[in-house]
Amino acid sequence: MARVAPHCGSVPAGASGLPRRMGIGLKSQHFRDVLASRPDLGFFEVHAENYLVDGGPFHHFLGRIRERHALSLHGVGLSIGGEAALDEAHLARLARLVERYEPASFSEHLAWSSHGGAFLNDLLPLPYDAPTLDRVCRHIDRLQERLGRRILLENPATYVEFEASTMSETGFLRAVLQRTGCGLLLDLNNAYVSCTNHGRDAWTYIDELPLAAIGEVHLAGFARGRDGAGAPLLIDGHGSPVDEAVWALYGRLVGRLGPVPTLLERDNEVPPLPVLVAEASRAEAVMAAALPADCGAALQVPA
Repeated sequence: MARVAPHCGSVPAGASGLPRRMGIGLKSQHFRDVLASRPDLGFFEVHAENYLVDGGPFHHFLGRIRERHALSLHGVGLSIGGEAALDEAHLARLARLVERYEPASFSEHLAWSSHGGAFLNDLLPLPYDAPTLDRVCRHIDRLQERLGRRILLENPATYVEFEASTMSETGFLRAVLQRTGCGLLLDLNNAYVSCTNHGRDAWTYIDELPLAAIGEVHLAGFARGRDGAGAPLLIDGHGSPVDEAVWALYGRLVGRLGPVPTLLERDNEVPPLPVLVAEASRAEAVMAAALPADCGAALQVPA
């Protein structure tokens, strides 16, 4: 697997503290394999909500793995776009988790997932208008204040859009980042899924984002389905390898920015660890190819 030296390649101005290498999502079925094989990866990422209890086997293994690898915490339950104020008890538990593991990065989604005290177990879309912008910025300000750090905000995968929106998704994200100072987690699969579903060009979408604010990139697979009218629909399923169209976007992005911290997500139909590591090696090769020629000596590339 290619190893990117820390002094080679360009670093976006808004980069997180994650290594500019490939990471994978850490799954409980891989805990022992990770400790035994010590895969050559830049970092691991976990869903923060799986670790909000004080003890148990998840913490036992994560603590041991954290001793050897950088860590990214990825929140899925804050409902940053929701109408209600952020849950202060949830925030307190997240703050304790961040203090415990000192992750290189913490991220959340541009979405809402709760309403009226009910948690909907989904990441739902928002109207992009001034009241929503104020609310999202207020919530991110509170989150960053409580955690004592800058977060990354992830672009969503969407299947419907609101007629009430008065700005584009990219314009909304630019405004949020400018007002709150948070960074961007660019999910290329989400970008491709959303743009395909809404009849837009994915690279145009990416090019409209503040790419210097990227602190992490996500790669994942999608599923193909059909909507109620029978039209093709892409679904952010995280249950298959990364699609070639998403790899093409990744190559183009890395060609512009140089190596960036990149995560391979697989949450469903999770394969054995060596399969994920092999897929991650493709992203490392893409990053290695984007480096200047005088950085070649700093790389270790498999035959």
